[in-house]
Formats: sequence, C-alpha cells, structure tokens
Amino acid sequence: MKISKQNAEHYVWGDGCDGWYLHKGDETIIHERMPPGTSEERHLHERAAQFFFILTGQVVMETDGEWHELGPQEGIRIPPGTPHCIHNRSHDAAEFLVISKPGTKGDRIPQDRLKLTEI
Repeated sequence: MKISKQNAEHYVWGDGCDGWYLHKGDETIIHERMPPGTSEERHLHERAAQFFFILTGQVVMETDGEWHELGPQEGIRIPPGTPHCIHNRSHDAAEFLVISKPGTKGDRIPQDRLKLTEI
C-alpha cells in the first residue's frame, strides 16, 4: 500500500511537534516536523538504535553531551543507550525521518530517570 503523510497514523509530541508513522514493525520509520524554537525531552533508548535524517530546516542534536548541527540531507546515528535530544533553534520548521531498529515502543527512558548530570 502507498504511504504518505496524508494517510499515515499521526501523533503530536513535545511542544506542538508532529509525527507520522510511515512504517511500524520490527523497526519504525517516522516522518517528524518540529516548529521553530521547539525541542524534545532528553532521553535514551535501551535497545533501539536510531538514525535521524534531515529533510528540511536546521536542527541541533545533543548526544551524550556533544552538540551536532544538522541541515538538509544530513543525518546522525544514535546508538542504543545514548542520551540525546533534538532542538530546532532556527526560525523555520524542520522536517526529518527517524528510523529506529528495533521499534521504540516501551523503550524510552526520560531524562528525569537518567542518572546523568545536567548539561
């Protein structure tokens, strides 16, 4: 079956961000949109590796205390167990794909449960 944002399962996350499940299975593929000035809660996944691929806009990804600026056609892999969060500090919306294997359902540990110092 053909899949697009128009027929994919939609959800809202963070502070007005959108996600569309393009594929759910032993891995997930999600198209996400972050309005300007938004970010997610710092967290990690115990089992899932993730790959973020930027389609439009600019984001900053924090991974275990390191900061990475990403623009269109750039990506970053987040290994399992790596604390991370994505920020859109620009004046434009950012859209990107998130590919997770295995899927992240039930695998997310939020920052308030991490035993790490604040960055």
